[in-house]
Amino acid sequence: MNKADFISAVLKTGKYDTKAEATKAYDAVVSSLSWRLSKGTAKDRVLRLPELGTFQMKTRKARIGRNPQTGKAIKIPAKKVVTFRTGKNLSSSL
Repeated sequence: MNKADFISAVLKTGKYDTKAEATKAYDAVVSSLSWRLSKGTAKDRVLRLPELGTFQMKTRKARIGRNPQTGKAIKIPAKKVVTFRTGKNLSSSL
């Protein structure tokens, strides 16, 4: 499902009248999620959405990896990643 498919699915719920309204709602959710995960303390970088799951920003440590084509060792820098763990209701509905 891409953004357009998601917005179409939101429109089918009947909560929004136009595609523009549904797009604004989608953009608001995405920007709020991004802001919450990128700002504040480690405690603030966890976003729990009941019935959906938990988003959490974590930092992966730098490490040594291998280039699969050459087998040569390469440095993989540290980076921030977002993890998602499904909530109980979502897991049981799958």
